[in-house]
Amino acid sequence: METNGLENKLKGLEGDPDLQFLLKGGDLLKVLSPSWKKTRYFRLQEDCKTMWRESKKTFKKNDTFSLDDISAVQMGRQSEGLKKNTEEQVEDRCFSIIFKSRRKNLDLVSSSEEEGKQWVKSLQKVVSNLNNLSRKQKTEQYPFTRQWKLYCEQAEAELKQKCDRSKSGTLAGEEIKHFYDLLTQRDEIDVIYGEYAKTTGFMSAQNLVDFLLKEQREKATLADAHRIIETYEPDENAKEKKLLSKDGFLMYLNHPDAMILNPDHKDVYQDMSQPLNHYFISSSHNTYLMEDQLKGPSSTEAYIRALQKGCRCVELDCWDGSDNEPVIYHGYTLTSKILFKDVIKAISEHAFKTSQYPVILSLENHCSVEQQEVMARHMSSILGSALITSPLGDGMPTNFPSPEELKGKFLIKGKRLNKLEDTFAEAAADDNDVTEEEESNDEDAQKEKNTKKKLKLAKELSDMVIYFKSVHFHGFEDAQKNLSFYEMASFKEGKAMKLAEESANAYVRHNVEKFSRIYPAGSRTDSSNYNPLPLWNAGCQIVALNFQTPCTDMDMNQGRFLVNGKSGYILKPAFMRDVATEFDPITLTRGDWLTHKTLHVMVISAQQLPKVNQKKSSIVDPLVKVEIYGVPADVAEKETKPFDNNGFNPSWNENFQFDVYVPELALVRFSIEDYDSSSDNDFVGQYTLPFNSLKMGYRHVPLFNKNGDLLPSAGLFVHIMVLDAE
Repeated sequence: METNGLENKLKGLEGDPDLQFLLKGGDLLKVLSPSWKKTRYFRLQEDCKTMWRESKKTFKKNDTFSLDDISAVQMGRQSEGLKKNTEEQVEDRCFSIIFKSRRKNLDLVSSSEEEGKQWVKSLQKVVSNLNNLSRKQKTEQYPFTRQWKLYCEQAEAELKQKCDRSKSGTLAGEEIKHFYDLLTQRDEIDVIYGEYAKTTGFMSAQNLVDFLLKEQREKATLADAHRIIETYEPDENAKEKKLLSKDGFLMYLNHPDAMILNPDHKDVYQDMSQPLNHYFISSSHNTYLMEDQLKGPSSTEAYIRALQKGCRCVELDCWDGSDNEPVIYHGYTLTSKILFKDVIKAISEHAFKTSQYPVILSLENHCSVEQQEVMARHMSSILGSALITSPLGDGMPTNFPSPEELKGKFLIKGKRLNKLEDTFAEAAADDNDVTEEEESNDEDAQKEKNTKKKLKLAKELSDMVIYFKSVHFHGFEDAQKNLSFYEMASFKEGKAMKLAEESANAYVRHNVEKFSRIYPAGSRTDSSNYNPLPLWNAGCQIVALNFQTPCTDMDMNQGRFLVNGKSGYILKPAFMRDVATEFDPITLTRGDWLTHKTLHVMVISAQQLPKVNQKKSSIVDPLVKVEIYGVPADVAEKETKPFDNNGFNPSWNENFQFDVYVPELALVRFSIEDYDSSSDNDFVGQYTLPFNSLKMGYRHVPLFNKNGDLLPSAGLFVHIMVLDAE
């Protein structure tokens, strides 16, 4: 079967039998319920990135989905749907396709175990290869993507007529190429290129060096220029003459390493040998929920999605279940229940696929002693040696180990019967009946009063709590005098915000030596989120958000943890790791943290923006917002005028200036909205990154959709300059 050429782009898959298997396709049983199991034909389309499935419905078109949308493919009856709707006998024939967005899993059953394994192996291989394609390679396949069809629908009638030389009413062959050239015309690139193309209409290697030095503020040599030309120049004649054409120049600017995010910050670049409490940690609240807090479904898929987004602290709300098996759900609500052991299995399998750095299991323990013992056995047997059950090194520790020392490890946060120090005493207590006062369960509205209820705690579970013992907070002075380094408090967002506003420096100092976990108010039954910035500004490490809810707050979380290899750990600035620090994010008294910068942003243009309204007549009227998030003095927002009826190549050429006083804590967010004069604007896309990870010069900005997934081909083009303020 012929393909359109993408097969040749998929590294190492030319003629690959797994790719050929998908191109041929086959019948699979689609499972929706115990009574709804229907055979559908699935195969990979010739573009090598779109799966097609046959529909038996008379009025429904055959369905497709992009491999770009696949988050994971897992073998066996692991999903809730397959466990509920299939029998154990088909375990080895089952597999699930998990999507990046909130789209439901696709649960499937093959005709044999061998065929099921072949589907899983083939899909995983092609998805992995597709994810590894560069933006340039994906862009070259643009005419064959679903976006292309959307753009064609959006195109103005006169543009289509201009390309329809055959007057047939449709575009074909060279007409499509002409249409594509018109849609992707970049006048702003022509101007920039023309300024430096001083060698018979081309850029010489020296011209390119001049551009990189003057505009991009990069240290560049002729050797660097020659490498760029060799890599990106599509014209062999120009390449042989060491020249860079306009097409080659644009391909270079579109490469991820030439975009707005500093490529040196994509991989782990920070010191990972500091104590754990010196890092901000990507953290999830009520991780098991897919939707709201009252009646939404609980699912192991929610854990998988959070872990794949780099989350390093997940929450498990544990309750007694039937058959002596603990369950996880939001207590006293109608949310569905999932088995504790299934969650631990899912976490074990997916914990270290995005990041190798440690995962914290935050236990909200409401179980009886008997089922706590079951919890301990499940964690011990499933997590094995990866579970930290004793301090690292010899003797009683005096500080936290580092993320580097804990690579591939799990840590338990929860209650403990005694002090960790007691385990090193000669006559350590050995009483299984010891009880501990339970901290008020702030996450259940009916338990917000501190009832000082006694909680029986199983010794087996207690002994697994090493570095994160949950305790009450009785003030900063009390914590300094009476709490060991590993004893930590959880704060509801309202209390934490008040401390961050009224006792900011004390909070920062507290978090130099101790851990703080913040979680949303119980009133957020819709799983909405709060602004994490004030808590990060106060040095709080575990600022837990509802990962299942797309919002600006989650955009900030994604932006904060976008860098450092998406490890889920970001080293706090030096002035937030000093026990004597005078840093106060509210008053900003002078100190080493006050490094006033001026950010100049020119919003130039955007490319290939997706439709927001799926009506054929709908064309976006885009405007761009540039926002700074950080300490209160740095928070600012500016926006362009809307550009009418153009999602292909709108241009603004508007300049903005921002003062940034604490760049180490600042985030920059670019967002595009579809302007509407009579109602709220519609979200189109956004990109958030740390201020100190900005690259200067002419830069493309990729865009994420509301779920935090990359929008293929869409982007923003800006000019960035960062100067020391006078």
